[in-house]
Amino acid sequence: MSAQETVLKKVIKPVHLWAIGVGLVISGEYFGWNYGWGVAGTVGFLLATVIITVLYITFIFSFTELTTSIPQAGGPFTYTHRALGPFGGLIAGYATAVEFLLATPAIAFALGNYLHFLHPSLPVLGCGIAFYVILTGVNLLGIKESALFSLVITLLAVVELLIYMGIVAPSFKVDNFMHNAMPAGWMGVFAALPFAMWLYVCIEGIAMVAEEVKDPADNIPTGYISAMLTLAILAIGVMVLTGGITDWQTLSAIDYPLPEAIGVVLGKQNGITKIFAGIGLFGLIASFNGIIISYSRQLFALARGGYLPPVLATLSPKRQVPYVALIVGGALGVVALYLGKTDQLVILSVMGAVVMYILSMISLFILRKKEPLLERPFKAPFYPWFPAIALVLSIVSLIAIIYYNSMLGLLFFAGMLIAVIIFVAMGKHKIVVSNTGTEKVIAS
Repeated sequence: MSAQETVLKKVIKPVHLWAIGVGLVISGEYFGWNYGWGVAGTVGFLLATVIITVLYITFIFSFTELTTSIPQAGGPFTYTHRALGPFGGLIAGYATAVEFLLATPAIAFALGNYLHFLHPSLPVLGCGIAFYVILTGVNLLGIKESALFSLVITLLAVVELLIYMGIVAPSFKVDNFMHNAMPAGWMGVFAALPFAMWLYVCIEGIAMVAEEVKDPADNIPTGYISAMLTLAILAIGVMVLTGGITDWQTLSAIDYPLPEAIGVVLGKQNGITKIFAGIGLFGLIASFNGIIISYSRQLFALARGGYLPPVLATLSPKRQVPYVALIVGGALGVVALYLGKTDQLVILSVMGAVVMYILSMISLFILRKKEPLLERPFKAPFYPWFPAIALVLSIVSLIAIIYYNSMLGLLFFAGMLIAVIIFVAMGKHKIVVSNTGTEKVIAS
């Protein structure tokens, strides 16, 4: 296929990047994180969140260097391939695909549960599948349209979280928050790390649309950093205030903690409670839409790079969107809906993210030495400390996740091994594919 057929349109501006970045993650403020209370308590989970917030701040400031230096749709796959070769690219691509492809069914479950909360006659699974169909359709319209959709719905989601904090803040009691606040001690803190990561995971998906950004050198840092700061403020505010309004243990194992919390404050039959649960869908839809954008670009880039069947790199002639990747990614997500539970999908998604973070930070160090003349419009501040802190905290997080979720860890790495075996069996490790799809065989 020609270069023309695999080049994406540059239409995204900083405000769209902020919306995509915040939108990618904001569902994490609505559900998922509360499972961390179940293993660590309120204070234990707060400590886990502080650790993970430090990880993400150092990671994003470091990752932005890679995104602006190599603004391509493959994101982490592209950087790692450049630094570590074909096998590094394969593992990073696998990890990123797992992260984004399994985050969406987790959100679909939450969307189904929110609708079921509003209208008990609606089936959770059926609603989740319906959202896949609708939002895949939105993305087939084009990146400009889906980015605008992300902007509108993300703004609504942010406003809603601010209103939520305003409603529940007067009911906050320190005694509620501190009750049985750290039942498992520091071991609980480590067990809660994947759920703390759910508050930020997928923000790096901004990298997946880097190829479609106008003036990436200036606009990508603005988008990343503004999104990260917005999310950090919302995450801490929502978590602390929610933990102080009632017995937090009643909220630690459900997919709709915020409507339930408002129901405690105002009463479940209160009109505002129902309205809030309805508009609570905005945050989940914003993330769902943003992650669909990201996983479709990741599948597109992996196919363009020779790691997946070339058909996934096909763009629609009029809209210039990777429509095959959109449809296949949606189909895989629906399969995951039938096979997994919300907390399992969250942990697998986060596991993929952490592996990718580790490889990205290693790639940053390698590329600094390997390609000192590479144009770096944005350099990681406090180098080498920021990327080193991000790397160490990512390794600690991965160890904790595997230790507490050994069977899911085995599943994740078994999938990675199968990918490597197929890759070698097909001889793909001997082929280097350029960014435009041109192949070159490495002499053995």
